[in-house]
Amino acid sequence: MPGSQFKGFLKIVAFSAFALTALAGCEGIDVQPDPTSPDREKRETIFGDGGISFLGEKKRQGDSGSGGIGVNSYLWRATLDTIRFMPINSADAFGGVILTDWHSPTETPSERFKMNIYILGRSLRADGVRVSVFKQNQNSNGQWSDTAIGKGVATDIENAILTRARQLRNETAE
Repeated sequence: MPGSQFKGFLKIVAFSAFALTALAGCEGIDVQPDPTSPDREKRETIFGDGGISFLGEKKRQGDSGSGGIGVNSYLWRATLDTIRFMPINSADAFGGVILTDWHSPTETPSERFKMNIYILGRSLRADGVRVSVFKQNQNSNGQWSDTAIGKGVATDIENAILTRARQLRNETAE
């Protein structure tokens, strides 16, 4: 056994030496973008121009309210406000995905609903949010079965989210 542990140690040392040699070989390479390039975007960062940014990129035109998350912050907040009555199963602010758990309204306990909401970008646009709604009914045996839902339900929820997002943007602009 001691021999196999020593061989494993030698592999780690050899790999580390190779990695350090490879990094040392990159010493003379200039990886900075051309400062005269018209495509170069200047960002304010804690390490100076072009450095690492821990607080998100500088706001670009059309990126209204994108802050430090991967999607439009107005759409994200508006979505959470709009579906606050639903239990949230999963929420990913960087991927723009909110998945709810099943919810039964108190008025109709034999039906339940679930939503999948996708925020599709960093801009506040009408096509920036997509909602899928699922409905199930409970039969007399207590089994749940999928039921068709009206075509306009998802669109109505999307419109409610967009309306709330515009309200949030207008509140911050004032």
